[in-house]
Amino acid sequence: MRFLPTAELVRDAYKRGYAVPSLCAWNAETMAAVLRVAGECRAPVILMNGPGEFPVQPAAMMADSARAAAADYSLPVALHLDHGDAIGQVRECLDAGYSGVMLDYSTRPLAENVAALREVVHLARPKGASVEGELGAVGRADDLVVEGSDIFALTDPQEAARYVEATGVDMLAVSIGNAHGIYTKRPQLDFDRLAAIRRATDIPLVLHGGSGTPPEDLKKAIALGIAKVNVASELALAVRQSLQEQWASGEKAWMPVELARATAAMATVVEKWIHMCGADGKA
Repeated sequence: MRFLPTAELVRDAYKRGYAVPSLCAWNAETMAAVLRVAGECRAPVILMNGPGEFPVQPAAMMADSARAAAADYSLPVALHLDHGDAIGQVRECLDAGYSGVMLDYSTRPLAENVAALREVVHLARPKGASVEGELGAVGRADDLVVEGSDIFALTDPQEAARYVEATGVDMLAVSIGNAHGIYTKRPQLDFDRLAAIRRATDIPLVLHGGSGTPPEDLKKAIALGIAKVNVASELALAVRQSLQEQWASGEKAWMPVELARATAAMATVVEKWIHMCGADGKA
């Protein structure tokens, strides 16, 4: 099957008031688990991976695995580079067939972020791929949220408008108090800031650090322009917990059997996020 441009899925969600779950999948087995649930729910999904997952399989192998896993499905699916960290890596993913790319220069000077994303847009357009940029730095859940800090800077709405116009990105990842990882306390999302960013940019917005977001907060964020929600930590946690439980039981299973059980444990998380995003039945 052909992967659709990420923006094609996300723009539909933006117009219709739901979000597309962007789910971390790092091999054929995890991709198949995501797609199986998406098929049952008739939901569009984004398979995402990046530098954190490339030690398992490089980009070309990831793309081959994704195509193999998706071959039996007729769903709106995108394959997306998440948190790309170099222009060369973006080129590699585009050449491999990724239908969306993100170059994360959010912690670099604004001028460098703008120039790099403009180049990524130039590279992606001829291949029909979509581009995601980030303005304001989304830190980790155990970091302190401090506006203007190097590790966790909130997105300025007017700066976002200038950034979108200067780069031509299709989607904008925002920092509004969200964080990567598993929250140790309820996140304090700045919905007024999110509303202002939407008014200033009028393009689909992306929420990184979806794992652990309260359902009522997610619903409000989607109503204010979030149309792509990234989920990774909850998926990895489901796999890790399954393996730990199996090993603690003392059962001596064949490792491929243990991995199959652990991958199957992702299904509940995938279904949860499809429903929370309102993506079920939208395919």
